[in-house]
Amino acid sequence: MASWSEFAADEPRLAAEIRLLMQQYGPGFGYLATVRADGGPRVHPVSPLITDDGLWCFVIDSPKRRDLERDGRYALHSFPPEESDDEAYLAGRAVPVTDPATVDRLTRVGRAAPQGDWRLFEFSVDVAMLTRRDPVTQIGAGRPEMRLWLDPGEVAPASATPASPSPAAARRDALVPDGRRGRHGFDTRRPAA
Repeated sequence: MASWSEFAADEPRLAAEIRLLMQQYGPGFGYLATVRADGGPRVHPVSPLITDDGLWCFVIDSPKRRDLERDGRYALHSFPPEESDDEAYLAGRAVPVTDPATVDRLTRVGRAAPQGDWRLFEFSVDVAMLTRRDPVTQIGAGRPEMRLWLDPGEVAPASATPASPSPAAARRDALVPDGRRGRHGFDTRRPAA
């Protein structure tokens, strides 16, 4: 699982554009999807805090916090801009932050109420996607530009691959000569569409 800073170091332009969409209205604003105890999805509006060293979120005592404490999987989607249908999407795992110095620093940076009933989480980034749509294009007239990044650290080790790869795997490997494939088999260095 990559931290926000590791993702941003690997793909600085993509990280900057996602950050702009998440913070387009000032403080961060997006929709957080969590996993309920029964396995179903739950979606909530949140104010993510993006700093140079991490992607964070203060989460009050709520169903979404209990979801994250039980099963840290999350997806975060930007709020749509007024002038376009551009969107940013991040997914990974959320872990509670217990270091008092980090909590104190981010409380000041994020202007969180010091006595609030919240818990700070750091979100790792396994998947990052940015979709841009031309605002003047007629519906259905053109394909959106999509850029996708998958954490290269989540790629299965070479020893886990079969001795003789399937024809599909061989074609996929030929497309990505430097071996930079995310865990879903996509080339992380080229546009998704």
